[in-house]
Amino acid sequence: MIHPFLIDTKTLEQNLGRADLVVIDVRGKAAYAFGGHIPGAVHATWHEFSDPGATAKGLLDPNVANLEQKLRILGISNESDVVIYSNPFDNWGDEGRMFWMLQYLGHSKLKILDGGWVKWVAEQRRFEHGAVSPKPGRFKVVPNPDVIVMKEELKKLVKRPHPETAIVDARSLEEYAGKEMQGIPRPGHIPTAISVPWTGFLNPDATLKDLDAIKTSLEEKGLHESHEVVCYCTGGVRSAWLYFVLRVAGYPKVRNYPGSWWEWSRDFAAPVETDVKLLHKIIGQEEARPS
Repeated sequence: MIHPFLIDTKTLEQNLGRADLVVIDVRGKAAYAFGGHIPGAVHATWHEFSDPGATAKGLLDPNVANLEQKLRILGISNESDVVIYSNPFDNWGDEGRMFWMLQYLGHSKLKILDGGWVKWVAEQRRFEHGAVSPKPGRFKVVPNPDVIVMKEELKKLVKRPHPETAIVDARSLEEYAGKEMQGIPRPGHIPTAISVPWTGFLNPDATLKDLDAIKTSLEEKGLHESHEVVCYCTGGVRSAWLYFVLRVAGYPKVRNYPGSWWEWSRDFAAPVETDVKLLHKIIGQEEARPS
């Protein structure tokens, strides 16, 4: 049985054309415009909902009226069934970011297309070209604070023991260990954070792996369903995908930090740790691989 947060390609195709269904394509504009898209799908990316005045690109626009208007233009109402898809092998977890953002803004009827555009094309399902202009929706934002964490709260959390809360870093192991990244003032990770790279949860056909296997891998990392889990990455996108995976795996208390490392590394009052031994080990392994 498929998870309530997922929809398979066959079921979605059978439901295309329903007045209360909104399908959102979160791939790049060129892929949507020239490569074809699922019939009736509208286009939007997470960037369009970011705070235009913030250096940290992942922070949401604080102007709720702007967010409402952009979502209404997509045809979204609070009662709409929303399906989100991308090319899961050619992005940073963008479908998870849209899913998390809509949950935070108060939408409850959300699904991600299992396998996304990869599986849709492989099965030779119908598609179309050109922009879609739906009838405007009536979405009303009702923020859900249970799925978001902001910098100041997280700073307070890491200053005390927090056995009830697990902080997870969805970036690569190299970034976690302290690899220098262009545009990032300080490398490293948030103290006590567990490395859970956002990759590795998909099958070759881009569908989500077996849930029991996912749960086992998470538990091996030290994550248990009793924990509140806080996810972060560089800009709250990869971590939002991890947020989605955790929710599908049955973790009831998960939050995403949208500012993530873009914001955290710029605040020199925010503590940072590196793991030099781990980084040297990773670099050594990469250099040892045959070219």
